[in-house]
Amino acid sequence: MKLMVIGCGGVATVAIHKCCENPIFTEILIASRTKSKCDALAEKLRSRTKAVLTTAVVDADSIDSLCRLMKEFKPHTVLNVALPYQDLTIMDACLECGANYVDTANYEAEDTDDPEWRAVYEKRCEEKGFTAYFDYSWQWAYNDKFKAAGLTALLGTGFDPGVTSVYAAYAQKHYFDEIHYIDILDCNGGDHGYPFATNFNPEINLREVSANGSYWEDGHWVETKPMEIKREYNFDGVGMKDMYLLHHEEIESLAKNIPNVKRIRFFMTFGQSYLDHMRCLQNVGMLGTTPVKFEGREIVPIKFLKALLPDPASLGPRTVGKTNIGCIFRGIKDGKERSIYIYNVCDHQECYKETGAQAVSYTTGVPAMIGTAMVAGGTWKGAGVFNVEEFDPDPYMDALNKYGLPWQVDENPVLVD
Repeated sequence: MKLMVIGCGGVATVAIHKCCENPIFTEILIASRTKSKCDALAEKLRSRTKAVLTTAVVDADSIDSLCRLMKEFKPHTVLNVALPYQDLTIMDACLECGANYVDTANYEAEDTDDPEWRAVYEKRCEEKGFTAYFDYSWQWAYNDKFKAAGLTALLGTGFDPGVTSVYAAYAQKHYFDEIHYIDILDCNGGDHGYPFATNFNPEINLREVSANGSYWEDGHWVETKPMEIKREYNFDGVGMKDMYLLHHEEIESLAKNIPNVKRIRFFMTFGQSYLDHMRCLQNVGMLGTTPVKFEGREIVPIKFLKALLPDPASLGPRTVGKTNIGCIFRGIKDGKERSIYIYNVCDHQECYKETGAQAVSYTTGVPAMIGTAMVAGGTWKGAGVFNVEEFDPDPYMDALNKYGLPWQVDENPVLVD
């Protein structure tokens, strides 16, 4: 089966490593704006796989560039591990060229000052009640197009979103008659030794964590100020950590796809040093997305900051410690209340030894491959646009154990208040 992978950063590196382990993928084209990175990765992996690896340059912002390459290679499925800004362009190209589409994160506009985008955004803020720049409405709107084309678009098959949503489907299938409360907990206990760095693309990471938080409760959104809600939790393999409520995209899809759910929250851990650096950068305007004039040319502050910060793909050899990501579910089974916690613990250095990437990239890249394999192999079938929790979770959960992200179930977890 022919697979085209767009992107060659940290997550893409892990995903391609894992695709090379999966015999379903017989030909893999690695395409990125920087072909030398694709060439280096392909050379590293050729001796380890039976898949035929090729590389190419592509501009993921250009439908013409994407289609030229797709029409030449004729992929069955395209895995998008580029930037969320490019989701819609790649979806358009897949429709034009007859390829299935898979990604790990939902669409986010790069230019949040664009008047056309702003009008749609402000209408959504008023109607739905949350102000995050990213949401699924843009991609869900493609459902009829993919259905008419007889193609599958699978959204959000990273860890969160992705694995956390599959955990929800698995809990619904095997542990509950009704799930009423979901708390998604994302803990990174790793230490990279830098005063400040982000574990994935700084543009996406810093915009996400500096924005208002929000959660779903009783059929509507409740919005909070950035980092307003803080909790402490003792994470297996990591220890006690501060965690903060954020807006996150899987809340939106789970609220739609898990019946009877009353509340969904997302928490992520941060150290005080990270928060202090982020607030300082925000206060001086370095997280801004509006271009500013500097010495006769326009620069976007957050893009300039990205150039100054360590490349997330370079953090692997420096990062020690573990991640713990999972979901606490509460609900009803056979008329009785119950709660469970499904989670994964991942070691940064073990991930680096295997793939050359730290655990944040690993925990996203492995499920990117698994979701792609579900679509490419026909295990998950359907024409239209889908989130991962809409399919049978069992084969995905089995693949997590097989490909490096084993999960555990705690049937008596400590709850989050």
